[in-house]
Amino acid sequence: MSLPADEQLEAVFGADGALSRAIPGFRLRRQQIEMAQAIARAMRDNSLLVAEAGTGTGKTFAYLVPALLSGGKVIISTGTKNLQDQLYNRDLPTVRDALQVPVSTALLKGRANYVCHHHLEGALADGRFASREDVAHLHKIARFAKVSKTGDRAELADVPENAAAWQSATSTRENCLGQDCKQYKECFVMAARREALNADIVVVNHHLFFADVMLKDEGMAELLPACNAVILDEAHQLPETATLFFGENLSSGQLLDLCRDTLVEAIAAAGDAPALRPAVAAVEKASRDVRLALPLDSARLTYAAATAKDAFKETLAILDDRLKKLAKLLEAQAQRGEGLENCWRRALDLHARLGRWLDAESEGMVRWTETYSASFQLNAAPLDIAEIFRKQLQGHPRAWIFTSATLAVNRDFAHYTGEMGLDEARTACWDSPFNYPEQALLYVPEGLPEPNDAAHTAAVVDAAWPVIEASRGRAFLLFTTLRAMRRAHELLQARFEAEGVDYPLLLQGDGTRSELLERFRRLGNAVLVASQSFWEGVDVRGEALSLVVIDKLPFAPPDDPVLAARIEYLNKQGKNAFMEYQLPRAAISLKQGAGRLIRDETDRGVLMICDPRLISKHYGRRIWKSLPAMRRTRLLAEVTDFFAAAPVE
Repeated sequence: MSLPADEQLEAVFGADGALSRAIPGFRLRRQQIEMAQAIARAMRDNSLLVAEAGTGTGKTFAYLVPALLSGGKVIISTGTKNLQDQLYNRDLPTVRDALQVPVSTALLKGRANYVCHHHLEGALADGRFASREDVAHLHKIARFAKVSKTGDRAELADVPENAAAWQSATSTRENCLGQDCKQYKECFVMAARREALNADIVVVNHHLFFADVMLKDEGMAELLPACNAVILDEAHQLPETATLFFGENLSSGQLLDLCRDTLVEAIAAAGDAPALRPAVAAVEKASRDVRLALPLDSARLTYAAATAKDAFKETLAILDDRLKKLAKLLEAQAQRGEGLENCWRRALDLHARLGRWLDAESEGMVRWTETYSASFQLNAAPLDIAEIFRKQLQGHPRAWIFTSATLAVNRDFAHYTGEMGLDEARTACWDSPFNYPEQALLYVPEGLPEPNDAAHTAAVVDAAWPVIEASRGRAFLLFTTLRAMRRAHELLQARFEAEGVDYPLLLQGDGTRSELLERFRRLGNAVLVASQSFWEGVDVRGEALSLVVIDKLPFAPPDDPVLAARIEYLNKQGKNAFMEYQLPRAAISLKQGAGRLIRDETDRGVLMICDPRLISKHYGRRIWKSLPAMRRTRLLAEVTDFFAAAPVE
């Protein structure tokens, strides 16, 4: 790779540089230049860099410039499909055009984002639909597939993202026929992958990165070896994503997908095998019975707690038997078509997964069940991903860049690098260029009950009320549990009505996240009550958001089976699980929530944390010192004075 020297990067990012000339409103930021230089050095040395860059640093441009000027192949992975689209469609072309470099780019998503000709054709031939709406959606998808160059479902706005028809018109890792598919040459997934193999810069998301690159999925094994650098943005999400993909699960959805696909393939290629239909029905019934043997409410249960229930063990044993019988029947029909052979292999795989979940627990693994309103999932995950991830970094020399606004705890990266196995990584931290002492105030009210007190949520609403009045709405109220969120919304609704306040009151769930955010921005004086799904990836600039209220320090619930197992695992190793794991995770999560407040040089606002532990506990200091350098107060009068100093027009 021919990487830019520090002086060249100074010129690109400088006041008269290429970015400043081409991008309206671009500002020189010393932190951004230093970050770009550190990334270029890591790419030059094929080394590991873990880099935290505070809000406003401009980390996206800081890694895009060295990536585009490197002359090598670079994979960039980010947290979500929305961020992936934004990076590919907006930020990447902007920087490429400013630098005027002839670099080819590709956007690569998981299979479920592309129309599958084979499954679409099978669904249309099957003709069994739950509703007329599904029929209409499927025909729109069919028309789209004939004219689209990419087959990317994001380009078909006429069919909602959550429409049931997409499930019948796309493939999964399990039901994709790969090279055995008769329509392999026309496959949108394969076309996207070929483009990615030929491109200089490939933009993916973390789920795809782990599923398709790290786990060497079919057709992707060439992508990682061919690249010179991997840049992982929003890297604070990686431990959770890696745990998910280095583990294993068996869900009712996978079982029902197998049943549906088996029936479709049987109609097409094995109409004279009547035993398949009752065998499929038996698996479907067994799957439903497993769900009925688990708690009716959405819940997580440890392996021990779940298997202590006789009904659950009995239904799993029946499911095990029915899956085995279905696999045997499919084996006898497998030679009659690629689809039936694929169903046979999937039945064997699901049966094996169930067997592994039921067997004696592997050392270093945790098992648990997860239930939703009408489905279940059996999960197994490693308690320690460091060694597994470390192995993925070995092999062909390349640079690995991990970056986020929230990776360190009070500038200490030990928690993150230890969890990810990045012991040899260089670390660097750049503070936000925003003037936090002038722009923001951290308020911890006095006299609030402990967070485990039943009266805590009501006390949060009471304490927040005068601050909401002072801020004239324009607030996020973020809660650590859905129960507290709903209770706070009820209390606020009653208070608004009693006081005759007309600030719009929005609740998470009343529309998609993007719809709610658009309404919030447009209204200008709204109050949004939400849970932790609004703690990150949310950008509201300007006066529309001037107050962020957080009810509690975001410690994961101690009864969570994965957390409980991890605590036990760390303590057995002689470590302090609270100080080395729970506290750093809570601090990083709180930094994410706090990061919603100040998004621009002109933003002003108050961060209100309603948890007395921030002051009363010895670890509280470590947490608040991890936050941006806001002025701190415990006095309501200082908060109202802060808002009065900049009245809303």
